[in-house]
Amino acid sequence: MSAIVELRSVDKDYPLGNTVVKALKGIDLTIRRGEFTTIAGPSGSGKTTVLNLIGCIDIPTRGQVLIDGQSTSELSDSELTDLRLHKLGFIFQSFNLIDVLDVFHNVEFPLLLQGELSKAERKKRVEEMVEKVDLTPQLTQRPNELSGGQRQRVAIARALVTQPQIVMADEPTANLDSTTGRNIIDLMRHINQTMDTTFIFSSHDPKIIERAERVIELVDGQVSHDEHREVLEEATA
Repeated sequence: MSAIVELRSVDKDYPLGNTVVKALKGIDLTIRRGEFTTIAGPSGSGKTTVLNLIGCIDIPTRGQVLIDGQSTSELSDSELTDLRLHKLGFIFQSFNLIDVLDVFHNVEFPLLLQGELSKAERKKRVEEMVEKVDLTPQLTQRPNELSGGQRQRVAIARALVTQPQIVMADEPTANLDSTTGRNIIDLMRHINQTMDTTFIFSSHDPKIIERAERVIELVDGQVSHDEHREVLEEATA
């Protein structure tokens, strides 16, 4: 499998008053297309910073971040926006749904931002994706009418409707009970296997870590452990 994400000698510094916080220190990392990867570690270890760099929300202080061969530091603001719209999907622990829109229009929203599909094409794409996350009966409901697990399924559908190559999930089970969280992980694993979408999680949830093909552990802004676990997935399937 080819590399979809590369971090090469990446440092990330944040100014804090008269001091500088070194969030990442010389990170070298390659994630291959189709991997189901968890970035684990305690609070302050750099997990969210890594996701922000991969998600083109931030750029490194030193080193290079490459997404599908493109160095994010060399892209203009419009090119970064285009990369986020077409190659990346985001799932947040707080769901980040638009309260006044129903399920259909929440999922459709990224397609409207892209502005490339006709109304009929958008309708077909949205309905297919909502069916994949088993929410067709809730298509006209608003977020406040849904359970936490259903809202997270809407967020997954919204992240995937643009058919991104990479989906990043920042603590996606943090606001869910254990059973619902496990069901959400199973759903994302199924999508990963059937659509070959690369998933990158930031999490310390054991349920996610035990299902990951690969676990990258960060401590104080550095990779402390990097384990491929293909056999574990086969054993738990």
